[in-house]
Amino acid sequence: QVQLVESGGGLVQSGESLTLSCAASGFILADYAVAWFRQAPGKERKGVVCISSSAVATYYADSEKARFTISRDNAKNSVTLQMNSLKPEDTGVYFCAAPRHDQCAGSQYEYDLWGQGTDVTVSS
Repeated sequence: QVQLVESGGGLVQSGESLTLSCAASGFILADYAVAWFRQAPGKERKGVVCISSSAVATYYADSEKARFTISRDNAKNSVTLQMNSLKPEDTGVYFCAAPRHDQCAGSQYEYDLWGQGTDVTVSS
């Protein structure tokens, strides 16, 4: 079965760190770009960061660029999002998604495969 499964979410205090994982099954994740999206409570889902198949990262906001790191673990068929210095505004459901190609997509509508999401809550 082709799917993406996120894990690693939780409740942390401001300034702490979390590591999210996006594990793929049924296909080789290394052949595709992977992006992380966040949907804050009551808000639209927006892109956080993407990594191409060649491991080039594209950040969608400067605030995350300084604090978040995306990386691949091809041996585990997964992508990791390391989030440091978390802020309350980082709270939301985090989704990973993959398009049908190896480059980061310009729009979330180009992403065909989505995980179920993992909750991240940052308390102040």
